[in-house]
Amino acid sequence: MRRVLIGFTALMGFATANAATYQIDPTHTYPNFTIDHLGYSMTYGRFGATSGTIDLDLAKKTGAVNIVIDAASIDTGFKKRDDHLRSPDFFNVNEFPQITYKSTSVKFTSDSTAKVDGQLTIMGVTKPVSLDVTRIKCAVHPMNKKDVCGFDAKTAIKRSDFGVKYALPAVGDEVQIMIQAEGVKQ
Repeated sequence: MRRVLIGFTALMGFATANAATYQIDPTHTYPNFTIDHLGYSMTYGRFGATSGTIDLDLAKKTGAVNIVIDAASIDTGFKKRDDHLRSPDFFNVNEFPQITYKSTSVKFTSDSTAKVDGQLTIMGVTKPVSLDVTRIKCAVHPMNKKDVCGFDAKTAIKRSDFGVKYALPAVGDEVQIMIQAEGVKQ
């Protein structure tokens, strides 16, 4: 009986050890997007400054996401276009400097995938958005020896739902969003 109790106590300790907060690593986190440009091609872009946390309990298969993106950090590789995207025609970064996402539920679909429902806010407009998390990997980082979790997620939104209506319908309304994120255990 004592051996069973010790084993159970060790297992409970392992399960508790799986509950953690991961601070977003801004150097390894890339919210990026594609959008149709006049029907000729797809324009690609990314945001270069992201912060936030991901709470994760792998044993209980629960979690929470709280992400903040600096809207002015948009980068499509063309300064003139990026400056226009920062203007009131698009993201209006002077009035709305942040894009935020806060989860309302996290449902694991396997050990390494999940569906995250949450609230996305762009230009002061908040709408429900679901993320399909296609990969979750947690391990000790081979270089810095810290506990790290990595995530790949994707979704699609209509920019007009968030008040971003400039050049519709010539420039696409649907925006494909992909997020590659890494978090370091706190």
